[in-house]
Amino acid sequence: MPAPPAASPRLVAGLMSGTSLDGVDAVLAHVEGTGRRLSVTSLGFVHQPYPAALRSLIAAQSTPERSSVGAVSQLNVRLAHVYGAAVRSLMDTAGQPVEALDLIGLHGQTVYHHPTPADCAGQAVASTLQLGDPSTLATLLQVPVVGHFRQADMALGGQGAPLVPYVDWALCTSAEEARGLLNLGGIANLTVLPAGAALTDVQAFDTGPGNMVIDGLAERLLGQPFDAGGTAAASGTIANGLLADLLNIPFFAQAPPRSTGREAFGAAFLEDLLQQATAAGVTEPADLLATGTALTAASVYQAYVRFVRPTQPIAALWVSGGGVHNTFLLQKLADAFAPVPVRSVAVLGIDPDAKEALAFAVLAHETANGVPTNVPSATGATGRAVLGTLCRPAGRDVG
Repeated sequence: MPAPPAASPRLVAGLMSGTSLDGVDAVLAHVEGTGRRLSVTSLGFVHQPYPAALRSLIAAQSTPERSSVGAVSQLNVRLAHVYGAAVRSLMDTAGQPVEALDLIGLHGQTVYHHPTPADCAGQAVASTLQLGDPSTLATLLQVPVVGHFRQADMALGGQGAPLVPYVDWALCTSAEEARGLLNLGGIANLTVLPAGAALTDVQAFDTGPGNMVIDGLAERLLGQPFDAGGTAAASGTIANGLLADLLNIPFFAQAPPRSTGREAFGAAFLEDLLQQATAAGVTEPADLLATGTALTAASVYQAYVRFVRPTQPIAALWVSGGGVHNTFLLQKLADAFAPVPVRSVAVLGIDPDAKEALAFAVLAHETANGVPTNVPSATGATGRAVLGTLCRPAGRDVG
């Protein structure tokens, strides 16, 4: 593969809306260079919550039994407008005009992820669907947009996820310390960076639920979107028998490459959990939240023990995502990983809330550079791919 051209410095917005369905994270960054020579400076961050009606519609379209093609089509455009509003808010906060942007990286809102090939009219294919049309967004804002990041990796037999490991490797590899980078979004994913890692040394995979089950329980039992700080869970008692049963599902034993989402840990899983809890006599909300939170911590640690520690033990676990604000969850992780320390990526100079949005700013920049950014050792793809579809409004090039 020929060497990519010299990478131009760019002002890039990164947009992320994850499986937690809480809203849009938008980050503004100055990005320059490529690979391990990347220089990234964060210049602003906003979080724009989804209105309740929109969140409900997204949740419905994320459930195959409730989804409709008409609603998916409408939502694809509606979300582009939501992303446009998030970018405008971001640029207002940063005190810069939207037209100052060179590029936008748009992850989109995942409503379906089926990484294992299955029959479709006589041919087995794998698929994924992220809504929020990048062409609509590019035209609304008159700024080039890179979207649809997952499909090229899947065309090469990969799972299309996780995608952040390239950015973890570029920005967080240490010459001295073997690191685990854990993101606690709706789904939890782990990147493993040996000291001085080459890209081919990187391991990464989804470990299972991050905040998804915890938030589902909080909404059902507390009438709240999440258990703030893990306070309710901390007042409860973990039901170890129920926890053992929950950990005994096939996904947790599945060797990487692996990825997952609401299909595995969404509404149906929550209903099964509550039924099992009732049968086991676990009915107190605090006990259920304690057990659901312990499920996240235990599934992360078990995945580490099974698939990472035998060949690449880590010296520290660095955590990002909304889960960093759940004190009870972080304590359960610290208890499991001891004596390996568990730390926020804030110590590395990265905003833990903005990290994934920042990653898509970097990935868009590298797409514009012509640099492949999938990590076959993580996704299972047969080769490297330049990720994403570049949508350019009339008269706008990418510098």
